[in-house]
Amino acid sequence: MAVRPIRVFGDPVLRAASSPIDEIDDGVRALVRDLVDTVELPGRAGVAAPQIGVGLRAFSYNIDGDIGYVINPVLVEVSGEPELVGEGCLSVPGLWHEALRHPHATVTGIDLDGNEVVLEGDGLLAQALQHETDHLDGKLYLDRLPSETRRIAMREIRESEWF
Repeated sequence: MAVRPIRVFGDPVLRAASSPIDEIDDGVRALVRDLVDTVELPGRAGVAAPQIGVGLRAFSYNIDGDIGYVINPVLVEVSGEPELVGEGCLSVPGLWHEALRHPHATVTGIDLDGNEVVLEGDGLLAQALQHETDHLDGKLYLDRLPSETRRIAMREIRESEWF
């Protein structure tokens, strides 16, 4: 369908909890196509529906060339001690900070046919699963930063050209 523009920090859709998808219809199929098209661009590990202005529970991912999507994802498990890992966000362009993430994560959801999807992984996949489900709950990676780092990030946002 289309690569959709990314909403940036300050847009209220990024801070609102997303609604579950109750019915797979043409609108949901179009949303999934747009999410996949949008995440296929270089340098993108994931795109959540709110990032393209849609308040529904769905995201796409692109990890090491493995591209897919999940509808109604639920972060069902994280494990390992949280550690600081470098992280950025398309909705907070140009910033990169160390955020607390668990090294392992599992997400469940469904696909467009209503079949169960289970995504489980370590490293970048675990980080992306946590990051994208946070988006669906109205959270940004900035919320995971240690307080001093968050203050620095907020100053960088205020001084950015896009804010």
